[in-house]
Amino acid sequence: MNTTVEFSAPRRSARVFRKFKVQAHGRGHNGKKFRETCETLVVSAHGGLLMLKHEVDNGELLTISNPETQEEIECRIVYLGELCGLGQRVGIEFLTPAPHFWGLEFGEPATPARESNTLR
Repeated sequence: MNTTVEFSAPRRSARVFRKFKVQAHGRGHNGKKFRETCETLVVSAHGGLLMLKHEVDNGELLTISNPETQEEIECRIVYLGELCGLGQRVGIEFLTPAPHFWGLEFGEPATPARESNTLR
């Protein structure tokens, strides 16, 4: 039996499941520039997960505008989900830290409880 175990690095900040309308613009999979209003699914101090209608490539740059704060930020596409009827889930990472971009306060990420080494 072959078993694969994957370990991931702990998250840098907590994630919040929150829908925000944002404006995204960049280059699509076809190389053409696009601009669209989209929604976030999850946000964090370091980026978020968007639902985009345009097909994009992993590693490409996007600019995201928060209409609530009129703030713009550059980010890199770091995850592409499967295409579906609503579009594609796209993970983004801010190029420069911006913990206040979403207008939320993010706490420390949850860490697993340490196992006790005490014997009874």
